[in-house]
Amino acid sequence: MKFNVSPQKQAELLARMTRCGIREEDIEEKFVRSSGPGGQHVNRSATCVHLLHKPSGLEVKMQRERSQSLNRFLARRRLCELMEERLFGKQSSLHQRIEKLRKQKARRKRRAVKREQDSSR
Repeated sequence: MKFNVSPQKQAELLARMTRCGIREEDIEEKFVRSSGPGGQHVNRSATCVHLLHKPSGLEVKMQRERSQSLNRFLARRRLCELMEERLFGKQSSLHQRIEKLRKQKARRKRRAVKREQDSSR
């Protein structure tokens, strides 16, 4: 399997798929025509990737880029995110990223409220 990404990113994806227990043999891959922006290229070629992980029943559809190989990579990465969420719950990287953003927003809000209180005195 070859994607249009750096060898480092490809190795990271393969390691992540192994960690999640996702094997290429368990993935059913279909290509569909994309829709939306991208011009004539998108209308003429099947760049949208649809993945089905047979053991878990998870489905991913990816049409973010104009390149089919890049969409294949992104779809597998998204499948790993969903599988990690299912397997590891709050320990998954996606959940940790969301939690980090939530804490940042709360910190900014506290600072803004404090600044507002200080300026009103």
